[in-house]
Amino acid sequence: MAATPGTTPETAPAAGAGEVEGEHVKPFTPEKAKEIIMSLQQPAVFCNMAFDWPARHWTVKHLSEVLHGKQIRFRMGMKRTDRVPQFETTCGYVEATLEEFLTWNCDQPTMYGPFRDYDHSKFWAYADYKYFVSLFDDKADIFQDVIWSDFGFPGRNGRESTLWIGSMGAHTPCHLDSYGCNLVFQVQGRKRWHLFPPEDTPFLYPTRIPYEESSVFSKINVVNPDLKRFPQFCKARRHMVTLNPGQVLFVPRHWWHYVESIDPVTVSINSWIELEEDHQARVEEAITRMLVCALKTAEDPHNTRAWLNPTEVEETSHEVNCRYLNRAVSALFDHYRTSKVVEIQALRTKREDMKKEGSDVHNHMEVGPTGGQDLLLGMGKQEAASPFGPDLVPVILGSEELPSERGGIFEGDGKDFVGEDGEHSGKLHCTKRQRMMSKSEDAIVEQISSNSSMAPSQTFISTDDLLDCLVNPQVTRIVAQLLIQGRSLWF
Repeated sequence: MAATPGTTPETAPAAGAGEVEGEHVKPFTPEKAKEIIMSLQQPAVFCNMAFDWPARHWTVKHLSEVLHGKQIRFRMGMKRTDRVPQFETTCGYVEATLEEFLTWNCDQPTMYGPFRDYDHSKFWAYADYKYFVSLFDDKADIFQDVIWSDFGFPGRNGRESTLWIGSMGAHTPCHLDSYGCNLVFQVQGRKRWHLFPPEDTPFLYPTRIPYEESSVFSKINVVNPDLKRFPQFCKARRHMVTLNPGQVLFVPRHWWHYVESIDPVTVSINSWIELEEDHQARVEEAITRMLVCALKTAEDPHNTRAWLNPTEVEETSHEVNCRYLNRAVSALFDHYRTSKVVEIQALRTKREDMKKEGSDVHNHMEVGPTGGQDLLLGMGKQEAASPFGPDLVPVILGSEELPSERGGIFEGDGKDFVGEDGEHSGKLHCTKRQRMMSKSEDAIVEQISSNSSMAPSQTFISTDDLLDCLVNPQVTRIVAQLLIQGRSLWF
């Protein structure tokens, strides 16, 4: 039986603390798992958290029976390793069933059928980025087979998930996701993850071509880098981990990742968890979309597929992009207005409660000052304790092979991977903010309430508004510096 880190099997949480299957107890409650996810700044692997998920049996063989006869698009790539990334725009595509994929992947001769032009010894196939709601549109009950609520997100299941099925060598180019953080459940086979922290972005030579909303690609093939062309890449801090079936990888916001299948068949399920920062990121993405589409369409109006990722299927006209940008800005303002009102009301309630309980707290501290001090010290020690152990393994610099489920020994205390902000410092910040808000909160609430009725036309973002920002001298100066910096290696 797996125990919570720091406990023995005899002192492990009771059945109420986690889901139980036989003698197995999940090492983290949903609340604790969510706390870890929201505070960790490093990738980590959760073990023994999905042993009772029905989706753990979703092998390709099983899925071929569930999706019998359903056509799925596979991306076809070359197994050779070039110096340049193999972007989706350079791959071939076929429509095929999972039965046909299994036949081809077993290296059986295919003189006919969708894979007939792709020699299995030279090509890999990847059914990537398949949203459950589209894939299982007539089988909604299957959404319950994925239980992200175990990680503290009530009601989240397959409906908010994506399926990935690949052959050996199938991979995604190195990129970062603009939105959210990522949870990845490995079902069949193994995948090797190459991860780089957000701070290393300049060393990854980011590009938006090919363009895909929310995906920033690297110009580098990180498994065969061209250091003569991209010399700064040698400074990038590569974190590596091999994800085994049954394990769940947590990828924090804006961590770069290159993912490759290292077994004959792999199946993964992921879900992107929304974060507060996503609201502003959507505005930034809308601006990027408008600029890329406008410039690339003007450059070659008849060849959008040369720069537009095949996964980007929405219309790219200027009119559509203007609406997209305005919706993103309006959603951002709506969120800020709503969250500000809720925050002020919560602070007001907390302040009133503190006034009522102030004398009791003061008397309690006077009765046992030493005990109170010990309590605070104890809290500090608890917050500083590492969450890592046999059931939560950090992804570290270099290669780190993880044991299979319910096996292996964890080494190291993981102190370098503790989240930056502890609960205690958060409370201090809230108290300071409460003092600042107490004098003017009523006026702010009234102002926010009046602004909430603002007509959409008053916040409309025009093309000229965007250009005023883009051609601002401060912006053009930064752009010029980046252009010069990017070309300086040729001199």
